[in-house]
Amino acid sequence: MLGGGEALLQHTIVKSVSTEGVGLHSGCRVRLTLRPAPVDTGIVFRRVDLQNFTIQALRQHVSRVVLATTLMKRGVMLSTVEHLMSALYGLGIDNLFIDIDSLEVPILDGSARPFVELVLGVGTVPQNKERTYLRIDQEVELRDGEKFIRVRPAAELRICYQIDFAHPMIGKQKLDLVVTPDSYTQEIAFARTFGFLSEVEQLRKSNLIRGGSLDNAVVLTEDGVLNGELRARDEFVRHKVLDLIGDIALCGYPLIGKIEAYKAGHALHTDLATELVRHPEISSRIAESNLAA
Repeated sequence: MLGGGEALLQHTIVKSVSTEGVGLHSGCRVRLTLRPAPVDTGIVFRRVDLQNFTIQALRQHVSRVVLATTLMKRGVMLSTVEHLMSALYGLGIDNLFIDIDSLEVPILDGSARPFVELVLGVGTVPQNKERTYLRIDQEVELRDGEKFIRVRPAAELRICYQIDFAHPMIGKQKLDLVVTPDSYTQEIAFARTFGFLSEVEQLRKSNLIRGGSLDNAVVLTEDGVLNGELRARDEFVRHKVLDLIGDIALCGYPLIGKIEAYKAGHALHTDLATELVRHPEISSRIAESNLAA
């Protein structure tokens, strides 16, 4: 059962809350403030450094998916939105204004946990409008060589993700999880982004990871981890699930269906979000009170 009472309603946060940090790829200092928003607002970014220019967190604004998910509207960019979007989706936040004074969401510790702690610290509040879900009605699959992502009908959001890296600390990992606020907070939010020490120089030559450090990513050497212990043996696949949740949040509605992914990434994640929204035969928008109908 998906929930009852307050769980049937849209949610926002009780009051505004702020944080600041550095952009992973830009290296820029950035301040971000989460603010309550009315029903049916959705998640809306406001570039306060550009006269509050608004960018809705929706798949039609996805412009780039190289190592992060970037939104762009009328030439205004906002990068690395996936960890924050993942946290908001995982906690069931429907409506929010996100004021930001730079072109990239701060990476913080490389996971979604700091954003979860921000939201839980101020609390959430139900609103006077029922939630609408995107329910999967038929299976669809997208492929890129051996990589794939598929979604099929199910009674809740369930994610089964597999990765396979030729590295002794990763190898083959698989996670199968029903996504709820509790399971997200306990099983997914803590998982950090990761990268390989051997790729750092080339990425920086490409003007990427300029804000990367040992404090905001798991850095892998040839045969180990450079910066301390993992938070879980399978932290890597858990972070892939975290990214997937952040990317499918760009559908604009919470999803009811089972997603299976193999070695997928931001490109396949966001392509799936596009397919679900563009093709009404694949999914339908439905109020939670009618899901059993």
